[in-house]
Amino acid sequence: MTESLPAASARRQAFAAASPVTEEMIHDLVHTFYGKIRKDPALGPIFNRVIAEEAWPEHLAKMCDFWSAVTLMTGRFKGSPMQAHARIPEIRPTHFARWLHLFHQTAQEVCPPEAAEVFIEKSQMIGRSLQMGIQLARGDFDGAVRA
Repeated sequence: MTESLPAASARRQAFAAASPVTEEMIHDLVHTFYGKIRKDPALGPIFNRVIAEEAWPEHLAKMCDFWSAVTLMTGRFKGSPMQAHARIPEIRPTHFARWLHLFHQTAQEVCPPEAAEVFIEKSQMIGRSLQMGIQLARGDFDGAVRA
C-alpha cells in the first residue's frame, strides 16, 4: 500500500521540523565549502575545469537542493550524482578523502555540533557510495573502497 501525498508531505514536514539542520545552514555550508573547494590545490583544478565560471551559481543551487533532500527529505534534488562523477576520469580515492576532509572541517566550522554530525554522517555514506559506483563503472571494484 502506498502512502498518500498528504501523508507523505506531513511525514517530510515532521522530519524536517525534528532535524537539527535548517535551510540556512545548508546554504551557508554549501557556499562556504565550495568556496574552499575552488581554491584547493588538489580539488580546485578538477571542479574549475568541469564547472564553468558562469555555471557556479547553478551548481551551488543544485548542491543546496541535494543537501536539502538528503538532510531534510524535501525531495528538491533532481539529478544523477553517480553519472556526473563517473564522467570525470581524473577522480581518484585521494580526491574523495580530500573532499570529505574539507567537508567535515567546514561543517564543524559553519554548523552547530548536532547539525554538523548529520552532515558528516551523510557525507561519509555518500562518499562511499560514489566511490563504489565509480570503481564499478571503471571495472576496478574488488569489494574495497579505497581512501
